[in-house]
Amino acid sequence: MANASGDGPGPPRRVSRLPAGRRRTGSERANPTIRQRELGIRLRELRDAAGLSVEEVGAELECSASKISRMETGSRRANPRDVRDLCAIYGLTDQAQVDDLMDLARLAREPGWWSQYDDVLSPYIGLEQEAVVISAFSMYHVPALLQTGDYARVTIRGIERRMDPAVLDQRLEARLRRQELLDRDRPPRYRALLDEAVLHREVGGPAVMHAQLDKIVKCAAEDKVTVQVIPFNVGAHASTDSNFVLLEFDESSLQRPVVFVEGLCNNSYQERKAEIDRYREALEYLRDAALSPRDSISLITEIGSRHAQLADRRAGYPPSSSREG
Repeated sequence: MANASGDGPGPPRRVSRLPAGRRRTGSERANPTIRQRELGIRLRELRDAAGLSVEEVGAELECSASKISRMETGSRRANPRDVRDLCAIYGLTDQAQVDDLMDLARLAREPGWWSQYDDVLSPYIGLEQEAVVISAFSMYHVPALLQTGDYARVTIRGIERRMDPAVLDQRLEARLRRQELLDRDRPPRYRALLDEAVLHREVGGPAVMHAQLDKIVKCAAEDKVTVQVIPFNVGAHASTDSNFVLLEFDESSLQRPVVFVEGLCNNSYQERKAEIDRYREALEYLRDAALSPRDSISLITEIGSRHAQLADRRAGYPPSSSREG
């Protein structure tokens, strides 16, 4: 979400709230990341409606303007007391709305399942768990939601060679647990766009790659994912980022779409409309350049067979006993 600014008063805006008589479902209540961000959106709307800047609110609350801004962007958890005081500053007299906002603040402080893992992607995992549409592009590796355990372990280790084994095990467990969302009764609609290089690069060796490509084929057959491969002969294509994920949410959610770009040192979250529109455009161009889903699976199967044959040769098996892809 775009950073809250200290601009002066603007036109009053309707404050978002749950429809009358509707209570949050178990899934909604269980995701602290989404609740924290929803709270920030609603607090920003209240401040705008009151015509106050973050500096003015900070002075009233006797805190820094940056604290107010971070609460509104969801990068800082607001405690119920702060929410109560902000409601008073904004002149909110509807006690039901005040209670609802304080309830959001309490829910946002509850741990998600990913909180038990140190140093994992947060808040990304919370957003991923709530998304109804996930579109991923990768130039160098298989997206995390499709990785086998062996492929994931080698990938994580390859990025941080000196990682403590216990931390590696923890990150691997968290990554594989994320994949459970594809097994839900109502899983997100998931599309993965892969550069052909992803299929050829021997991450962990040919046996690991054969198993990895086989998993992609099986996930596609089970309608867990739609996969498209951007072949080498396309040449230059639409993405200058080596990887990104567009997360989209239910129409009833206050959470706007988010583009996540994972970096070596820092991760980027793009949420402004112009940014989202640019990434949507890139996805359209990438889909146009890619093979059809059917042809993509054929190519993945073919390359997987080559990996299997190479694994057999390295293991000393005669060509006639090579496994099928």
